[in-house]
Amino acid sequence: MITLQRSREFIRATEGNAPVVALESTVLTHGLPRPQNLQLAHDMEGTVRGENAIPATIGFLDGYLHIGLNDDELARLANEDNVLKAGPRDFATIAAKKLCGGTTVAGTMLACKHAGIRVFATGGIGGVHRDAPFDISADLQALATIPMIVVCAGAKAILDLPATLEYLETMSVPVLGFGTNEFPAFYSRESGLDVSVRCDSPEEIVELARAHWNAGLQSAVLVANPVPEAEAIPRAEMEPYIRQANQEAHEQGIHGKDLTPFLLQRITELTRGKSMQTNLALLLNNARLAARIAMSLHASGRRKHI
Repeated sequence: MITLQRSREFIRATEGNAPVVALESTVLTHGLPRPQNLQLAHDMEGTVRGENAIPATIGFLDGYLHIGLNDDELARLANEDNVLKAGPRDFATIAAKKLCGGTTVAGTMLACKHAGIRVFATGGIGGVHRDAPFDISADLQALATIPMIVVCAGAKAILDLPATLEYLETMSVPVLGFGTNEFPAFYSRESGLDVSVRCDSPEEIVELARAHWNAGLQSAVLVANPVPEAEAIPRAEMEPYIRQANQEAHEQGIHGKDLTPFLLQRITELTRGKSMQTNLALLLNNARLAARIAMSLHASGRRKHI
């Protein structure tokens, strides 16, 4: 049985009916080097609080699934050496063996389902990998089956973006472009691919999400929020680096859970850290928008019930 460990801040937020934004923890455990990982965790939580919402960073410590990590717990998870990348299929293993784990997009969404959180901010979702159409992230299944609002900067640029969008369409997951008609490509604002519909305010996003669920659908609503223009890297500039990193991964036989961390780290090296700065900027940008959406959802919830 998975045991939830709710933080005091989360409990107070729930009892006070305050808006909550979930944050994943694989960016701490597998996405960024130390000490940038812990600093980012604090910055993301601070960004959410700055918009008057309550952050809940989610992760496993000693087999317990924490809904909200305090400062000491964040520091421990960020500095643990033996941490699993925790998707839904790993929950039982981590709980039974009392391990530590950083939750993926899919893992965080499953935790949100149990904890009753309706808004989640991440960086980029997983999807269909290039040259390996059978390698499909569990993130897509979670988006197809868990009704909540997920804010991202598109899918990770290392993926097959057209195939990822086709999967989302098949699974009836609406892809909302925040202030854009084009699906962002993580580091880049442009991809040449369309979103389902454009929304220009958090209130419009909430209204569309409610209409989606009231129509009887149980999938998530994916909000694609482009990275701020000042930190964006043009798609044409990123593509050669992505192709080189993918080729090196293929040559070294890297696949499965190890593939995405390898690609992101190699791209950081190839861009001499520029891609990491873009990654940090889009994560904070997504946390800010998610908090505003949570505030809007909270305000409208006084009048309507999801």
